[in-house]
Amino acid sequence: MSVKHNVASSSLVQTAKSGVWEVLNMKHANLFSKKITQDESLPAAQAMLYGTGLKEDDFHKAQVGIVSNWLEGNPCNMHLRALGDRIKKSVKKQDFVAFQFSTISVSDGIAMGTNGMRYSLPSRELIADSIESVVNAQHYDAVVAIPGCDKNMPGVLMALLRINRPSIIVYGGSIASGSFLGNKLDIVSAFEALGKRNMKKISNQDYKEIIQRSCYGAGSCGGMYTANTMACSLEAMGMTLPYSSSSIAVGSDKERECDKVGSAIEKILYNNIVPKQIVTKSALINAITLAIALGGSTNLILHLLAIAQTAFIDLTIEDFQPINNKVPYIGNIKPSGNFLMEDVHAIGGIPSIMKYLLNEGLLNGDCMSVTGNTIGKNLENVEPISFYQKVIYPLHHPIKKCGNFLILYGNLSSKGSVAKITGKEGLSFSGEASVFDSEEEVNRAILANKIKNGKVIVIRYVGPKGGPGMPEMLKPTAYIIGAGLRVALITDGRFSGGSHGFVVGHITPEAQEGGEIALVKDGDVITIDTKRNTITLEIDEGELCDRRKKWKFPNLKVSSGYLYKYAKIVSSASYGCVTDKI
Repeated sequence: MSVKHNVASSSLVQTAKSGVWEVLNMKHANLFSKKITQDESLPAAQAMLYGTGLKEDDFHKAQVGIVSNWLEGNPCNMHLRALGDRIKKSVKKQDFVAFQFSTISVSDGIAMGTNGMRYSLPSRELIADSIESVVNAQHYDAVVAIPGCDKNMPGVLMALLRINRPSIIVYGGSIASGSFLGNKLDIVSAFEALGKRNMKKISNQDYKEIIQRSCYGAGSCGGMYTANTMACSLEAMGMTLPYSSSSIAVGSDKERECDKVGSAIEKILYNNIVPKQIVTKSALINAITLAIALGGSTNLILHLLAIAQTAFIDLTIEDFQPINNKVPYIGNIKPSGNFLMEDVHAIGGIPSIMKYLLNEGLLNGDCMSVTGNTIGKNLENVEPISFYQKVIYPLHHPIKKCGNFLILYGNLSSKGSVAKITGKEGLSFSGEASVFDSEEEVNRAILANKIKNGKVIVIRYVGPKGGPGMPEMLKPTAYIIGAGLRVALITDGRFSGGSHGFVVGHITPEAQEGGEIALVKDGDVITIDTKRNTITLEIDEGELCDRRKKWKFPNLKVSSGYLYKYAKIVSSASYGCVTDKI
């Protein structure tokens, strides 16, 4: 069938059976850049472009912006500029002009457990705003984005959806594992080592060795934490080339991916295949399905809600539970499992898992992708996954018959909360509350051995406004695991993809806005029931009402700067913590 679009003098045909988009005429792809390069009333702009080294012939070529979240001080991002250089060569081979630029990144691993972590989630908005600003101001015709750390992925995609020009995302890739005493190490090994040393389970020397060996060069944290969860989701959506999410950061596979970008951007640029054609509700459901099957991070929910709002797609927090209930958990990957992304890549990568889910009727193969083909077409020649390995389980013999995500409601979370429960922690937990108004307080209590088994730890005033910035509670959950405590933890903050245990986050309304979590007192009994998907403060309504009357709105923790602006305009976690839907 013929499909109309706004690229002059070209047309587009899709063969229904093959799902392949074919170029009929490849002219005039410089729709946006020509507003600068061809307008005689803009001599200064053209003079500046000559100053960058452009020649006369270049002024008729399409311009591709290549943006990376390059950051020298973080393994996740320190190699992205080199990937950008390689991608630039690939793009220029197609006779396009290519300009690199960069945007920010906040290292969660470095900021974790400090006040710097308050900037992590807000950095997503800065990333999106900055890319939108540069691409629109510079009039680039297409974009290649190269993210690395956690918030990079949703940040770049939100920008690309706002801009809605032909775009490809190239994931920076995962870090290779470290090793100590025959055990694979990653960043969470370092966090958990402190709890183990504190309980005298390991020596000071072993503790130091684990820290020194946990991060083995460039790449994002290696488990199914937030970075890899989001990267896999981007691939399932069709916004990356196949294998992008599972290929390791340093090596020939990632280099070959970069070399393919030029021809891929040429195809989608001439065909005007834009992000909003790719990121549909069906594509988001594909992303949720894959992430649930692999045991991904709860941050996925936060980010996909934000992505959906950016793309004007009707996706709500209630949409996640039905998908979770029908998709088995089959990924034996850290933090809940034993393996890393390098092991996933070794058994065929994310495409082999996607093909398996597609053949079993769990993915929609008709969704478009940045290859110019449908997801189904991309997977046609992928080798089927073999189950003579322990990384991915078959659907008929899963780790768990449903996913780990739970959306819980109750008198503690009237607007919803998010849990990630594998089942090995149990299906319910009831205990007396130990209440803390900051992460720092609970960390000190755990390390001082003041937390007893059976307690429900409550960390509040760490939500989007209360944090501000909704910091992750990886440090306390890692300490809990390292110390071997049998407790539950609930918070209006969020969790790293590296967190595991009986934990519930994203509790809304948050404490800063008068949510019920602000009314909990030490010794109150809290019950979490994952069969009924409820979280309940076990006191009568009269007592709750009395406490609510006495509660007063606290001042924000900040009074100026970016976090102050963020706290004033950010939406709740149940709406994705966006700042552009005021």
